[in-house]
Amino acid sequence: METSTLYNYFKECGKVTTDTRNCPEGSMFIALKGETFNGNAFAKQALEKGCRYAVVDEREYAEEGNPNILLVDDCLKALQSLANEHRRRLGTRIIGITGTNGKTTTKELIAAVLQQKYKVLYTQGNLNNHIGVPLTLLNLTAEHELAVVEMGANHPGEIRTLVHIAEPDCGLITNVGKAHLEGFGSLEGVVRTKSELYDYLRNKEKSFIFLDKDAELLCKSSAGLETIGYGMEDERLYVSGKLHACAPFLAFEWTHEGKSYDVNTHLIGAYNIKNALAAIAVGCHFGVPAQDICKALDNYIPSNNRSQLTETTDNHLIVDAYNANPTSMRAAIENFRLMEVSHKVAVLGDMKELGEGSAEEHRKIVSLLKECTLGRVILVGEEFGKTNEGFEHYPDVEALKEVFINNKPKGKYILIKGSNSMKLAQLKEIL
Repeated sequence: METSTLYNYFKECGKVTTDTRNCPEGSMFIALKGETFNGNAFAKQALEKGCRYAVVDEREYAEEGNPNILLVDDCLKALQSLANEHRRRLGTRIIGITGTNGKTTTKELIAAVLQQKYKVLYTQGNLNNHIGVPLTLLNLTAEHELAVVEMGANHPGEIRTLVHIAEPDCGLITNVGKAHLEGFGSLEGVVRTKSELYDYLRNKEKSFIFLDKDAELLCKSSAGLETIGYGMEDERLYVSGKLHACAPFLAFEWTHEGKSYDVNTHLIGAYNIKNALAAIAVGCHFGVPAQDICKALDNYIPSNNRSQLTETTDNHLIVDAYNANPTSMRAAIENFRLMEVSHKVAVLGDMKELGEGSAEEHRKIVSLLKECTLGRVILVGEEFGKTNEGFEHYPDVEALKEVFINNKPKGKYILIKGSNSMKLAQLKEIL
């Protein structure tokens, strides 16, 4: 089936789903496959639950004579092509975001700022892969004036695939660092893959990027692109920032066109100033008034276990347990060290997907911890266990939960940082 034909069916529906647990009335079900499931087998169920059409790519599930089951060659490619067709027909201006760390927070901040003036669609949660990006684009409507689309990758070529689906008009790479080295092979591999966003924009008319001028690797990779620069304490830039405090919340001053403004956020971590400055640069470019930019940043409250301060009956928890890599782990530790609070406890879990360099990267973190004065340090996981030299250590979160249940810390500021698979976010319920 041609994409244009499938698109006509989509226009009847207006919504797409890939999960029979969520079948909005009149929507289109697209049968995707995974290692442990075959969506084709659920096509009939999707129709029974309210979907108008079910798209399948295996002929045995295309019931002969049933006009509501649509057969395509490949459901994933059909989803991606459908999203690209929809994006092109609406012509919505799209801002593409990628990076090693901070892309989700930056996406959220940019959306918060732009919503002060525009109707904005933005990536929900972490739907930033080869399935999530198309699903995001298919939620575009004629009412949306701008879209902020997050793009993630853990293997070379993945950003290239995503930008050709989303076709962003401008872009932003938050930073590049050591993450998913198992897939990328090296830091150079990370840089090349993230820079696929820049490569796409170089070949698109009237495109431009928002660029952290303090990031040497990004500056080198962005050669030949029109840039809108932001950075620290350089008023020659489009947007410049100056850190005021981080005890525990980030407070800073920003300058644009010779005028300065103060922001007091609910974000934990001095490293978040770059995410905020990126959002400010985007907001200024799209004409959001400065006072509205400040209001959006002041009022934004993080969630999803990213830079999140949770106050419980007994403790103050700094939860950053959605993901972890050497760059973000080091930043979290350094920030925690600088925080002007007492009674600190650091709970750090293994960093995943580092490949052959995993042992070395965990050793480096342990060395950093030795240089810092953080009070009690607790390491969790097999990788930290191999390199640990004297710090409290537990094999997994279940073992640590048992310790905390029997002897709960009280009156502490507790940093919780680790890869999502370490499940350290479960500690919130106990602490």
